[in-house]
Amino acid sequence: MTGPAIALMAIAGGLAGTWPAGPAQSAAGRAVQVSAGTGASHSISLDAFASASAGRPQVSGNGSVGGSGRAHHRATARSIARHMLRHFHWSARRQFRYLNRLWNRESGWNVFAFNPYSAAYGIPQAVPGSKMASAGPRWRSSARTQIRWGLRYIKSRYGSPRRAWIHETGVGWY
Repeated sequence: MTGPAIALMAIAGGLAGTWPAGPAQSAAGRAVQVSAGTGASHSISLDAFASASAGRPQVSGNGSVGGSGRAHHRATARSIARHMLRHFHWSARRQFRYLNRLWNRESGWNVFAFNPYSAAYGIPQAVPGSKMASAGPRWRSSARTQIRWGLRYIKSRYGSPRRAWIHETGVGWY
């Protein structure tokens, strides 16, 4: 077996879940350095939000597999939310700190967070989680869809992330 084949098998093992993962972390979001044995190395991102081909590893470095040769920007749930705040006419500088506190407490920004007592699901902890389907596709695994739904909910119910945070700290839920 050649060096690249061994590296691909190691990556496949990681995607199959053989890497240890923390409570709010899975194999997605990890980056692996792979050497082809020729002195060239590639960085492979296992982030589901790295590109339109969600779920497939993206290779960056010399561009031989990944495309442009530039390192790609990995969109995190927090960066997606910060960007979306503008679309709701909220200042990212003022409102993101409250949104971050709120969703850190609710789900730790984990798209798969589930509360077995209330059946709340996802980053915004929607009850039931299926109502997030109104915000876009793949509501079970898409941070973008969950964040869009959560921001719509906050806007309609509280007016802003700051007010939602105030309610959360006063009552224990939002």
